[in-house]
Amino acid sequence: MRKGNKTGTAKALRLRMTDAERRLWYYLRDRRLRGGKFRRQHPVGPYVVDFICLEHKLIIELDGSQHATDPNDPRREAFLRDRGYRVLRFWNNEALKHAAAVCESILREMSVNPAPAGCVGQAEGC
Repeated sequence: MRKGNKTGTAKALRLRMTDAERRLWYYLRDRRLRGGKFRRQHPVGPYVVDFICLEHKLIIELDGSQHATDPNDPRREAFLRDRGYRVLRFWNNEALKHAAAVCESILREMSVNPAPAGCVGQAEGC
């Protein structure tokens, strides 16, 4: 867990998104996926998550090969889950080669926990 303000880190990460993040962002931005308001490279506590939909408490993470053996991932995921977030993880190649299937998985998860009425576009704790 890294300490400090994550806003600057998030801004820097937005400027150098991976190809997989760019590809998925195309489908998540501008409420294109069933009206869900997704943010990219968003700070949550000491972490910066790839994509988040606050109204659905849903986090999307895209992983490269470095995550296959990353010992910090379980701790990070536990932290996020303890705060009520559901975390979906996809490999980068899934987002690049099977974006439609990734979007379908995200839509399924969004329908399991729909946003509360009147919550669209508002921050946490509507």
